[in-house]
Parts: sequence; structure tokens; C-alpha cells
Amino acid sequence: MENFKNIGIIYNTNVEESYNLAKKIQEKIPNSCILNVDNMTNDIDLAIAIGGDGTFLKTARFYSSFDIPILGFNVGRLGYLAQAKPDEIDEVIEKLQNNDYNIETRLMLKANDKTALNDVVVKGVNCTRSSTMDLYINDKKLCSYVADGLIISTPTGSTAYSLSAGGPVVSPDVKCFLIIPICPHTLNMRPVVIPTTDKITIKNEKENLHVSFDGQVDIVAKNEITIEKNDNLAKLLILNQKKDKFYDILKEKLHWSLSPKK
Repeated sequence: MENFKNIGIIYNTNVEESYNLAKKIQEKIPNSCILNVDNMTNDIDLAIAIGGDGTFLKTARFYSSFDIPILGFNVGRLGYLAQAKPDEIDEVIEKLQNNDYNIETRLMLKANDKTALNDVVVKGVNCTRSSTMDLYINDKKLCSYVADGLIISTPTGSTAYSLSAGGPVVSPDVKCFLIIPICPHTLNMRPVVIPTTDKITIKNEKENLHVSFDGQVDIVAKNEITIEKNDNLAKLLILNQKKDKFYDILKEKLHWSLSPKK
């Protein structure tokens, strides 16, 4: 574990068993400290996030500014981003000691001074009804959506809210962003895939916009919001094992390719 002289173990007080697992990991890694997900510091070389995908996303947004990689232990429900299980502590430590891992970088989004690893969701401030939203790409109007909202997703987020709204599954090594309407009121409104160099602007002349980052940070924007590629990248530490492969995780976590039960 020579590449990581200081390791931060990040737990979530809202996730049952998160702190207990953090203590177990700390006992086996001498050069580690325990941090709360609401009180993280940047004086570490590796962040181990313990919780569900929400814990991982919050940790990733914070440490992307400091170029610090993240490894996730899942004690939540789905845990799509957190690859390790609580009973795999010894295996994980062995792989870290043997440098048996890779560091993957993931695209992120930004709008105003906020960032997102999965997605930015834009709705009208009156979320109880649909809104008319004008979509601009590089300051040129593409179309108007009458929908409950729009999801701007990274490839990492393509298996999250975007997938539930009918968006495609995209491998995380593809450099693109997705634009997915939420419950559009016309049949011809389809998801759009754009390059990461494009600037996305969403406008609503009649009402302000409610903007959510990874479903965790919310702001209100006055009539319009511009979303672009974030200069920072999230760094994910991926252990070298079969289940780290993108398509294997699809099958394991989302039951991809399984036949319907009789």
C-alpha cells in the first residue's frame, strides 16, 4: 500500500453499519483515519467511501477537486458504484498492498459553482406539473420540450436516473453526455447524445428552474441554466477482479440478460 501513505475512511451517519465497518477497516490499515461524509478533509491519498451510491457520489464530488481516488464499500441497497462488499475487507487490502488495481477517470458536469458525477436534473420550480423547456446547444436552439424535466447525464450516470427515464446504457469510457426528457408529452421527443465539448443551455421564460446535482444538491436558477463538462475528473480505484468490468456489473447489479422467471 506504498502508493497511499494516508487513507481516509469515509462513513455516512445515515447508513446503518457504516461506522462499524469503518472501524473494522481502520483496525487493519494502520495509516488510516475515519472521517464523516459531512466533514471530509483533503490531507489523504485515498478515500474509502462506505455506504451506498449516495455516499460515493458525495465523496467523489468533494475529492475530484483534489485528484484523490475513491474506493467504495457498499452497505446500501444497490451500490452500483461501490464495488466492494463488507465481507471482502481482507481481499481488498491484499489487492491494495499488491498494487492490484487500476485508476479510472470519470467525466463530470458543472453548472454555476456546482458539480455532478451522475447527472444534472432540470425541472420547473413547480414540480407538480410539466414545463416547457427550450434546449440550446452551443447557443443555438435545438428544440423545445414539454416534459416534467430534463436529465443531463454522464456515461457514469447512464445506469441511474437516466436509465429509469428511458435513456441508453453507455460505457463509462465513452466521451459523451446524454440529454433525456422526463415524461415528455409528445412521442417524437427522444434522448440525445452529444460530445463533451458542447455547451448545454436550458431556458424557461415563464418560471425559474429547479436544478439538482446527483439528486443531492439543489439550487434555483432564474429562467435558465448552462451545463458544461467539468474540468475536474472523478478518480475511481477499480480492483482487478472479474466483477469490476462494466458489463459484468450490469449483469450483477441490474440483472442484465437474465431470462424472465416462469
